[in-house]
Amino acid sequence: MILGLVLLLGAHVFTTRRKARAQLIATIGDGTYKILYSLVSLAGLALIVWGYASYRSAGIIDVWEHLVPANVMRVLKHIALALMLPAVILVVASYIRGRMFTTLKHPMLAGIKVWAAGHLLANGDLGSIILFGSFLAWAVYDRISLKYRADSGAPPIPVGGVTNDLIAVVIGFVAYLALLFAFHPVVIGVPVVGS
Repeated sequence: MILGLVLLLGAHVFTTRRKARAQLIATIGDGTYKILYSLVSLAGLALIVWGYASYRSAGIIDVWEHLVPANVMRVLKHIALALMLPAVILVVASYIRGRMFTTLKHPMLAGIKVWAAGHLLANGDLGSIILFGSFLAWAVYDRISLKYRADSGAPPIPVGGVTNDLIAVVIGFVAYLALLFAFHPVVIGVPVVGS
């Protein structure tokens, strides 16, 4: 899992180093850079999923959850569940750009921060702290780095108005339900509802 985090987040941190990125693209070409970037990111993601699943199946290492009363943990899990809806909507809003995009400037990073913070609230084990803490730290770093970069860091996607926001909310809600009832219990192996 840690190797996967290094590969995935390392590739994403490298893109913030615009001068080094430009030099690498000049050396190997834009197409080769994109293929290499994608392969490293996919390998990192696969290792994260495999590593986290292996960690969970071997038995989690509790850090703070046993210190929190059960009723408080239930509340934290409900808060995390509630936070996932705006997190998913924000990620969708980074591709279906409307007023949310122009207001937040980087809704993808905001969505990742909300997602990671929510999962940190609901999971007090070492693996989760490393996994979600790493994503939260990266998203904070990337948002700060954007303030010092000449470009926006975002791909050129046209920005619309309120209609795009409504579409992002609807698609985000459907994606949230799919993540909740299909992806999380089937792929992650942890049912969210009824657990």
